[in-house]
Amino acid sequence: MAEKASNSIQRAYLLMGGNLGRPEQQLLRARQLIHTRCGAVLLSSSMYSTAAWGPIEQPPFLNQALILSTHLSPTLLMTTLLAIEEEMGRVRTEKMGPRTIDIDILLLDQQILDLPELKVPHPLLPQRRFALMPLEEIAPFLVHPVLKKNIRQLLNECNDPGDVQKKAGWLGE
Repeated sequence: MAEKASNSIQRAYLLMGGNLGRPEQQLLRARQLIHTRCGAVLLSSSMYSTAAWGPIEQPPFLNQALILSTHLSPTLLMTTLLAIEEEMGRVRTEKMGPRTIDIDILLLDQQILDLPELKVPHPLLPQRRFALMPLEEIAPFLVHPVLKKNIRQLLNECNDPGDVQKKAGWLGE
């Protein structure tokens, strides 16, 4: 049975990233596809150059956060984002390995979901500076529904030593 869009509008807070090919162009293309297939992109952060996170030696990532207005249900949104990743050449070979594009749902309004295919809020959000910095730029006072702290507070408390730098000179279009 095909899942349908919900009747209510929700705000999804996404993080996109990539470190293979031409990451800046891939983030722009992903944002266009998200806007076309998932709903209106209301706001985009700057792009951030970030050290790769995980056990595998690899090039730095380029990351960007988005605020999306969507009618899609959480699982249909996730399925659509995975299809966009696949269409853009994402091949899942090793966990936390290099990739052309990665799109994660960080938060979905104040929803808390613990499904086999989707956990919201993203369980590792408070531990990832590379996700918190771009999200803090566009939603500093958004409250994490489980931790009851806003994104700025989570960023200030984050112990992740990874290097995250705002990409200079990017105009967003």
